[in-house]
Order: sequence, then structure tokens, then C-alpha cells
Amino acid sequence: MNAPRVVIADDQALVRIGFRMILTSGGIDVVGEAADGAEAVTAVRELRPDVVLMDIRMPTMDGLEATRRILKQSSTCRVLMLTTFDLDRYVYDALAAGASGFLLKDVTPEHLVAAVRLVETGDALLAPSITRRLVERFASAEPPPHPPAIHRDLASLTPREREVLTLIGQGRSNSEIAEDFTLSEATVKTHVARIFAKLQLRDRAQAVVLAYETGLVSPGG
Repeated sequence: MNAPRVVIADDQALVRIGFRMILTSGGIDVVGEAADGAEAVTAVRELRPDVVLMDIRMPTMDGLEATRRILKQSSTCRVLMLTTFDLDRYVYDALAAGASGFLLKDVTPEHLVAAVRLVETGDALLAPSITRRLVERFASAEPPPHPPAIHRDLASLTPREREVLTLIGQGRSNSEIAEDFTLSEATVKTHVARIFAKLQLRDRAQAVVLAYETGLVSPGG
């Protein structure tokens, strides 16, 4: 199995050096670094990494705009947002931009390596508890000020798939969904895969955003 290829984008050189050391020691291949969003976009185009560790606040071009541009040009790259503060006010915007999750910069070395490997496989770094807090804090019951980043026709889903998507939007894990419906976790994974295919979703992060932006789930609902 090939090691995930990673680009680290952060305007602080010490952060990039520290993350590089951690990832390299964990068997991750760090193929490049970027000091701002524009450099990150260029690095992804030239180096074709599997994952980008992306700081949200950077000069020249911030991490949100860089994420939008990267995911527009690459259908396989995953972006993990880096933030200094828990529940950074930009986190929901980052997920709407297509990021596969977020990490605090004080993440433990073991968690950092595990996170990169997780999103590289196509999953999203959204622990149920984090998802619930995110939507509680950032998802407004009012219509979004801009058109939804993701708009799909939910009519293509079966009733059970809509139920599963609703629970994903509420931050439920596959094991929790399986318990709710008295199903095997493998069956739930099949439902999730079909939902992603029908709605053209990249991962669980996009599913959470979609559930809220379409009104399938509402804050506190």
C-alpha cells in the first residue's frame, strides 16, 4: 500500500516543519509545502497529492478560497483544514467549500497521522460529537446568504436513504445508525455509499452540509 502523499499549507514555517516531522515519522510522504493559499493551489496542480493540510488564515489567498480552487481542479485530492481555535467561525464555511474535515493545530502526533490516513481513503474527519457542535454553532435555520455550495435532488433517494442522510446530518456515526435501524454496520455503509453516488457527494462532510442546506435537517431538529 502506497503512503499517502501530502502537501502542508501554513504561513508559519515552524508549523510546517513540525507537521512534516510528525507525518514523515508516521510513514506519510510529505511531497511539498506552501506558505499561502496561492502556493497551495500551485503545489496541488504540480505535485498531485492525496491530501492537503490547509490552514484557514493565510496571506495572499486564505485557505477557504484555496480549497475551492483545489477541489475544482482535482476530484481526488482531499483537504483537511487546520485551525487554532476549537469551533473556528470559518469551519462550517470550510466544509461547505468541500473540505473533508478539520483539525486543531494542537492535535496529537498520533491523531494527525491517523487523520491523514482516514481522509486519504475517502472518509471524512467528522467525529459525531464535533459534527453536532458544528451544526449547532454554524448552521443557521435561515436560508444561506449565497446559493448552496452543493445542490442535489433528494428525490432520487429511497425513504430509507433519506432517513440515513438525515441521521448523518445530525452527526450520527454508521454504528449509531445501524443500532437505530437494527441493521448491520455493513448494510449502513452500503446505504451511505449509494447516497454518495446518487447525490454526487465526495464524503461525509459534504453530506452533512447538504442535509442542512436543503433543509432535510435543521439546527436543533
